Amino acid sequence: MRDFSWKYFALTGSVDAFLLYKEMHQISESEAAEDTASLETGDNSEEAVTPPV
Repeated sequence: MRDFSWKYFALTGSVDAFLLYKEMHQISESEAAEDTASLETGDNSEEAVTPPV
């Protein structure tokens, strides 16, 4: 979704597409930070509940 919104923004200049891209980027960064924190603490309980993306 992030790649699509960026390509759409690049082609059209749509502000909405750019805002969607930024939101998807922030979500992926926060998920990566949570995964890193989970690995550092050894908490694997989320892995069993969360399906792969």
